[in-house]
Amino acid sequence: MESNDVMIARRLLLAGAVGMAALAQAPWALAKLPSSGVKGLIGGASDGALDKLAQPGAFYRDTAVRILLPGAGGKLASKLFGVGDKLGLTTNLTKSLNDAGGKAAGEAKPIFRSAIDNLRWSDAPALVSKQDGATRYLQTSAGDTLFGKVSPLVGSALENVGAYRQFDQLAKGNSLMASVGLTRDGLTRSVTEQALKGIFHYMANEEAALRRNPGRLLKGIF
Repeated sequence: MESNDVMIARRLLLAGAVGMAALAQAPWALAKLPSSGVKGLIGGASDGALDKLAQPGAFYRDTAVRILLPGAGGKLASKLFGVGDKLGLTTNLTKSLNDAGGKAAGEAKPIFRSAIDNLRWSDAPALVSKQDGATRYLQTSAGDTLFGKVSPLVGSALENVGAYRQFDQLAKGNSLMASVGLTRDGLTRSVTEQALKGIFHYMANEEAALRRNPGRLLKGIF
């Protein structure tokens, strides 16, 4: 026999499924859903996006979200690195940056969930009219908070994958690097910004898919 807690959990999940189904049939219905229903939608999108981008090589394989060296899509850094670029060292560094982004994504679920829980979803008109409205609202309303929380994860990941070491080797003796913001701090900031942009890109796709098929929210639960 199921415990009371399990029975309550099942009822809540079923209620959420009904709400999501209504949303799939009529997007305007989101305006009448309780905030918990919206949080379930965007929470599912967040988890799905982070799971995908945490897979090894995910950031680098997808050119839509690939993390590049700072400065004109990596071109400025490549020019300043000079001979290092000819030896393919900047390519190795770029792969390390993407590895760091993936590692940070793998640790960011609690941070995104906290940001989602703290927002007032009933105050977002765009939720009704856009398939990625909840994602964009989160990005606009909590983007700065997420940056501050994710940046330390990125910094630790850059250290762990050896990106800082590679960067220092390439920048050694190059006096122009710091003058254009190509420092460790600048690298961390750029990678964090690009990683978040990629995460929101994937979240928007996940949100749209969940709106079309809300049953995915319950997949694997029962």
